[in-house]
Amino acid sequence: MNKKFDNMMDNKWWQEIAVVAFSFTLFTLKNDWMLFSSLASILMGIFLYFILYLHAQFNRFFLLPILFKGQRPVTYLFLTLLTVIVFSVVLYEITTLEMFSKCHLYQNSHQRSYAYQLASVLGTLVCILSPIIVFKFYRIHKKQTDETLLFNQMQLNALKGQLNPHFLFNTFNTLYGISLEFPERTSDLIMKVSQLMRYQLESNNKQCVSLEDELEFINSYVQLEKERVSYRCDITYDSKIDNENAYKVSPMLLIAFIENAFKHGTCAIEKCFVRIIVTVENGLLHLHVVNSIPKKKTGVISTKIGLKNTIERLKLIYGEDYKLDIQDDKNTYIVDLKLQLKKFV
Repeated sequence: MNKKFDNMMDNKWWQEIAVVAFSFTLFTLKNDWMLFSSLASILMGIFLYFILYLHAQFNRFFLLPILFKGQRPVTYLFLTLLTVIVFSVVLYEITTLEMFSKCHLYQNSHQRSYAYQLASVLGTLVCILSPIIVFKFYRIHKKQTDETLLFNQMQLNALKGQLNPHFLFNTFNTLYGISLEFPERTSDLIMKVSQLMRYQLESNNKQCVSLEDELEFINSYVQLEKERVSYRCDITYDSKIDNENAYKVSPMLLIAFIENAFKHGTCAIEKCFVRIIVTVENGLLHLHVVNSIPKKKTGVISTKIGLKNTIERLKLIYGEDYKLDIQDDKNTYIVDLKLQLKKFV
């Protein structure tokens, strides 16, 4: 029951419905709707409420950004006062129309006065905006809390994965095999391994790193995989950034999709391929990863935790500013990720 209530609290549509129901109830009680039996009066009352609701939404979407984003409180107060006057005049003029007089609304003389309409506009504005602002800050606070919890979990997972036995076994196996046949290449491979380890350690306590650092890490990882399986696997890696040293990204965010491609795409002796393309245009990052699916797979242990955590991180960090499309057929596995990067200030 509590989980269901929390889901309703997090849902913007349910929040909107709650605000409308709250403000509409106050509006009806204020005007003694329980005494009205005429359908025309009810429809007219709904029409008047719609005008009040429209005014509140205008303030919410056009004027509040001036206060919160533009940080200009004087301008906001002036424009708010101006719109209140305009909408109260509109309501007052409507109450003077002949068709309105035929309804049973506003029977008392003071309810037809301009002061009453002005108070209605102000009161409804407060009743609608107050819960909307409360819900907004509730969502912001919850998002920040979720991000903090996820970041702590990411730190724990990173610490557990720094000395991954499977990764180290494959890496040192590669180093040993190459050192026997091509000893002159050993030092370069050791450098690549040290870069991977160093990046994991240094980025462990960071929420954001430069995109170039993340791509350099990916490149080092791909080079190691080339040493391991390039004799039977066609590996392509290409990156293109329109504005270097301008963007930041959450560390270890992209590597999960690439690890997954090598892990499942090269798990057989047969010929295979892995293609990785990263492009950035106007801050929009596009990661395209394609790998072949072997017909005869060897046993690969997969918990899929890394992929699930990455998708969850994408949701919390980038919200609606990303698009992930995964296609899995009998021959290929395709990952298309698009996300809007943030710039360094």
